[in-house]
Amino acid sequence: MLEAADVTRAPRRTNPPTWLVLALACAGQFLVVLDVSVVNVALPSMRADLGLSAPGLQWVVNAYAIAFAGFMLLGGRAGDLYGRKRMFLVGLGLFTLASLAGGLAQQEWQLLVARAVQGLGAAVLAPSTLTILTAAVPEGAARARAIGTWTAVGAGGGAAGGLVGGVLVDVLSWRWVLLINVPIGAVVLAGAVRWLAESRAGDRRRLDLPGAVLVTAGLATLAYGISQTEASGWMAAATVVPLLAGPALLGVFLVVESRTAAPLMPLGLLRLRAVASANVAMFLSGSAMFCMWFFMTLYAQNVLHYTPLEAGLALVPSSLAVVVGSKLAPRLMRAVGPRTVAVLGTAVAAVGFGWQSTLSVEGGYVTSIMVPGILMMLGAGLGMTPLASLATSEAGPGEAGLVSGLVNTSRTMGGSLGLAVMSTIAAGRSAGSGGPHALTETPQALTEGYALVFRASAVLLLAGAVLMLLWLPRKASAS
Repeated sequence: MLEAADVTRAPRRTNPPTWLVLALACAGQFLVVLDVSVVNVALPSMRADLGLSAPGLQWVVNAYAIAFAGFMLLGGRAGDLYGRKRMFLVGLGLFTLASLAGGLAQQEWQLLVARAVQGLGAAVLAPSTLTILTAAVPEGAARARAIGTWTAVGAGGGAAGGLVGGVLVDVLSWRWVLLINVPIGAVVLAGAVRWLAESRAGDRRRLDLPGAVLVTAGLATLAYGISQTEASGWMAAATVVPLLAGPALLGVFLVVESRTAAPLMPLGLLRLRAVASANVAMFLSGSAMFCMWFFMTLYAQNVLHYTPLEAGLALVPSSLAVVVGSKLAPRLMRAVGPRTVAVLGTAVAAVGFGWQSTLSVEGGYVTSIMVPGILMMLGAGLGMTPLASLATSEAGPGEAGLVSGLVNTSRTMGGSLGLAVMSTIAAGRSAGSGGPHALTETPQALTEGYALVFRASAVLLLAGAVLMLLWLPRKASAS
């Protein structure tokens, strides 16, 4: 009887329903993407409750983004070596515990540490969501539909971040922007333990942990140095030391990558024109575009006095615009080629940022938020898709996943560094117009700082469009 019971239970463990595997993988991806944007509308409430400094406010976003970007490639390789299910569980467990710690934080440093650990958990979790899905669904139309669902869920997570955050802050408190991950994470963890099957790539390459630590530390140190310029000045030791140490760490990272047998980022790939040009373009685009949500939310709440929910609702059209742009891009690519679409999308985004730079203290919703926001994010959706396509076009079959991860890393790292630079620009202009601290600055002073950021982003995007036109390959390689 015991033997018969074991036989009847075995198929349920080894052959879980495909839809359930898809649901678990998509739930993990949704949480990861959601937490990139969900905290934006909660930032003013976090600042008021914990007394966050102006640099601390930007690091609530950047601590997550830098850890996520710096360890993403390592997370993917760890899944290949140690098992995708195992890394899914480790990453989601770490992400869930860090969310709990962040939601209960009583001091600034506690919140920032929790956000960094969240980013590390997301970096371990995110790569395994797609590999688990592709291992469970047979190649063909079914897998294409599953990947389409996974992509849509990821885009939906980014689009829903502002609205979800606004509802949670207005109805409960800013803490629930993080605490909501705990019950969801617990349910997904239980389902993953019960239903997901283990898989590996089977290679024996070691993990390049030194590379991941060096690139993350280098980027974080450089971003910290940039953020210190406004508070301490360019010649202070608190500024000079990290500004020198950050590039030095990145230089050591390049040396390590050139000598290790299993590099995190094979430098030889950068000799391919499509890979190098697309990643540089993605880095520049991310530097300009990543800060959009951050400053739009602060403008809506600090200047126009929107509630968190109103701010989240105000950004819904622009959130949907990035999804529309992403869906429209492949059709345009077939008609006019990926390079043209990348340049076009970047130019559209630049127009949106330029328009947004005309914001005022008494701006109306349609002209100061909705229309420029739609242009910015429509351009982002149009521009990012062909860049990702071009980046992977010259990579061999065994390198496509690595190059795809490199593109996402370039975009997120560019965004993190860009946010540090743009926050410094805004703080410097606002302080010069209205006082040394954002909480005491007038709406006019804050508006001038935000406007300067959007002008700087527009110029950066136009420079990126010129670079794409001159450097990107005309069309994707057939390889």
